[in-house]
Amino acid sequence: MSRKIRVVVVDDSALVRSLLSEIINRQRDMQCVGTANDPLVAREMIRELDPDVITLDVEMPRMDGIDFLGRLMRLRPMPVVMISTLTERGAEVTMRALELGAVDFVAKPRVGLASGLNDLASQIVEKIRVAAVAQVRRAPTRESQPADAGGGVAIPITTASHALLGRLSTEKLICIGASTGGTEAIKEVLVQMPADSPAIVITQHMPPGFTTSFAARLNGLCQITVKEASNGERIIPGHAYIAPGGTQFHVARSGANYVAVVDDGPPVNRHKPSVEVLFKSAAAVVGRNAFGIMLTGMGNDGAAAMREMKDAGSYNYVQDEATCIVFGMPREAIAHGAADEVLPLGQIAPALISRLRGATDRLHHRI
Repeated sequence: MSRKIRVVVVDDSALVRSLLSEIINRQRDMQCVGTANDPLVAREMIRELDPDVITLDVEMPRMDGIDFLGRLMRLRPMPVVMISTLTERGAEVTMRALELGAVDFVAKPRVGLASGLNDLASQIVEKIRVAAVAQVRRAPTRESQPADAGGGVAIPITTASHALLGRLSTEKLICIGASTGGTEAIKEVLVQMPADSPAIVITQHMPPGFTTSFAARLNGLCQITVKEASNGERIIPGHAYIAPGGTQFHVARSGANYVAVVDDGPPVNRHKPSVEVLFKSAAAVVGRNAFGIMLTGMGNDGAAAMREMKDAGSYNYVQDEATCIVFGMPREAIAHGAADEVLPLGQIAPALISRLRGATDRLHHRI
């Protein structure tokens, strides 16, 4: 049997520490090697025990989880799964944790903690397994410029382009799918998109209550408007629409317009929202006017539907292994023959923009 995944649990609640330890130790492939009630104790424990993964509570005494995470990812980067609360504040802090380098998070209930965490047991251990194989990167210091995933400096487009797309922008639709590590990967793509970008539709695996904060954070960083998708709304250029957590999201047509469909459909590939649902609708409704982008994530959600998009005439970009936190979904998309280009994360938006500009130039020459 291969070596067990060694986990340290950091939480100020004795009950949570006990429950998480028990859940972890029930698994044949992992072991809770230590628990700590605050980050200062945890720091020494991590030095001594050298765990593979830590679970980290957001709000703790002496030093909160975010401060500790920031220091940890600068000095000793390692896989971290955040334990968040299902509150607006919890969602905002969780987005910051993912930005600092946490691999993923589990949202614990505010009431019925013992039964709630046990109900989440399969999700908790799955996220620990994914974290154990994730590619973790050192968090940038505040003084340093953010490097793009291709090794250069990521420079968002800050000036309005000159008639970048014109009439073309209303016809084209950019479709993005992501899971583990996807919040930061999506940000990397969106901050580079100009204000007159075609509409963008996004499915990121995320539970209810967190996509509102995710959209708000992106909206404050991007030239385009970023929002949660609402059922029945028109999808228009210069906007990005994120699937609300815990729902299914796809696109439909109403006359000449694309519209958002958000509903309570069943999970697909165990996910709700599911990339498969969004990409299938793009293949059926958008066809050759679609661009697909598959980013970091575990599993195969969306791979088969991305191939359907390609067969319907879309042009598809897939994130390369070197820049993925987890290469599962991109690997599967490539295996399905869905990729037109496999690129480092930092190069996807520039390549897409260049292709869109080329299409615009061809349109202008025909006119």
